[in-house]
Amino acid sequence: MRYQDKLTMANNPGNDKIEVTITVLPCKYPESLEQGKGVPIYMGIQNPDKCLFCEEVDGQPTLQLKEEEILDLYNHPEPKKPFLFYHTQTGRTSTFESVAFPGSFIASSKSGEPIFLTSEQGKYYNINFSLDIGP
Repeated sequence: MRYQDKLTMANNPGNDKIEVTITVLPCKYPESLEQGKGVPIYMGIQNPDKCLFCEEVDGQPTLQLKEEEILDLYNHPEPKKPFLFYHTQTGRTSTFESVAFPGSFIASSKSGEPIFLTSEQGKYYNINFSLDIGP
């Protein structure tokens, strides 16, 4: 199962915004992760091959892009938690919670703006995304 959608990411160091197509693959070993939180998935982009990755920066969970091929993560013999997100779908919207940092969700401040990680769901930032699943 493979999904694709477009998101806007901040392209550091210049903080230029770029639109990217996201490829989504499920984790092969969901039974080794917390149950009932959603489907654990990896999210990657192409050209160059990078994946969404969560790490702590200055004491805060932060969303990053890391050079890694999504198929390598998918085929890894155990889950790589910093690269995994719990995908939960409610109606037509989806949320993506970090496996490595429970309670932190992928968010955006408004449409067309870069995505980031937040634990302040629903206060100032949107954590609900509509996915257009395509070939």
